[in-house]
Amino acid sequence: MRLIPLAGRLAMASMLAPAAALADVADDALTGDWNGTRMRLADRGVAFSFNYTAEAARNYSGGDRLRNRISGQLGLLADVDLDKIYGLHDAELRLAITHRAGRNLSDDTHMGVLQQVQEVYGRGQTWRLTQLWFRQAYFNQALSVKFGRVTVGEDFAAFDCAFQNLTFCGSQPGNLVGNYWYNWPVSQWGLVLTAQTGASTYLKLGGYQVNPAYLKNRNALKINNPAGTTGALIPLEFGIKPVFGDERDGSYKFGAWYDTSRHNDVYADIDGGSQALSGRPFGQRRGAHGGYVNFEQQVSTNVRLFLNATQADRRTSTTDRQLSIGGSWGAPFASRPLDDIGFAVGSTHVNGRVIRRQRQLNGLLPVHAPVGGYEGVAELYYTYRPTGWLMLRPNVQYINIPAARRAMTTPPCWD
Repeated sequence: MRLIPLAGRLAMASMLAPAAALADVADDALTGDWNGTRMRLADRGVAFSFNYTAEAARNYSGGDRLRNRISGQLGLLADVDLDKIYGLHDAELRLAITHRAGRNLSDDTHMGVLQQVQEVYGRGQTWRLTQLWFRQAYFNQALSVKFGRVTVGEDFAAFDCAFQNLTFCGSQPGNLVGNYWYNWPVSQWGLVLTAQTGASTYLKLGGYQVNPAYLKNRNALKINNPAGTTGALIPLEFGIKPVFGDERDGSYKFGAWYDTSRHNDVYADIDGGSQALSGRPFGQRRGAHGGYVNFEQQVSTNVRLFLNATQADRRTSTTDRQLSIGGSWGAPFASRPLDDIGFAVGSTHVNGRVIRRQRQLNGLLPVHAPVGGYEGVAELYYTYRPTGWLMLRPNVQYINIPAARRAMTTPPCWD
């Protein structure tokens, strides 16, 4: 089964740049300089911005019907420079409220994909408190402490969402173990320590509350701590940011995480045998873990390449690894210096222990369910920027074997 959706993204923003650069970009903001008010606010240490992203998609093959669907997200942000306001050196405050709305092509056409074709959809179509954190730096930025309501993916395995398929968007671990690693727009209480270990290296350590109650719409705008905490997510990341000749900068991240919560084993029952054969409750595992690498490198004036790879705990993760490779080519035409072209390929893998259990179930049932494997994805986009505050990005996605499901071609595995 193959799926070819034709999609596109429209994004518009009105942003407040740092005071030093504001004069150069005010004309490019959607709402302008507010008759000088933006500059005055920036001088006082307060910056406001908003952005809106709409993602449209249509499937031309795959799924059980042909449909058009649009999902969107509105973001309202405020940044406060506490040095300018209160004289608190190297301190800042961030507030972000988001709202998601619309419908999702993946679900409405029953594509059964592992990764959404519209990344902006999900986690409740509602208003949500996405960021409310305070950060303080010490020793001339050598050490910083960040605390508050935060999203894990903004600090660990962070990656831009230039592509529309979720395989290539955001912090990759959250695509595999989203039951406890919450990416944007879901936030929870967390603490992040960052140490600059060298001129181009850093080390980060985080601690985040794991609480599925934050996923519920009724808690989306609450600042408090709802009941339901299951443990703590503790990620660690070492990063290198080298700059080669001709300003060819790079970013190389190596990370690992551990979640202290209890999780169901995806294969074994409470006695350690096959749950599919015994029908007994799944066994409980203390802790879940994984690791990732994230590489980005400017290889020429206009070309930038990336590689993301993540491996999750095979005891508890339904999807246990993801790989994506791609790049972008900026200013493809001399007359369009702000445009770019992007292309990426990637895959998401269903845990082999989940596959084994499904094959065992198929041996007991008269109707065999599909058996998982790899879901392959490719995406090509072109970015058109008619002005500084508006971006149009049509794209084509090709998904091979959605949900990594193959027909049963081998006898059930009973080991």
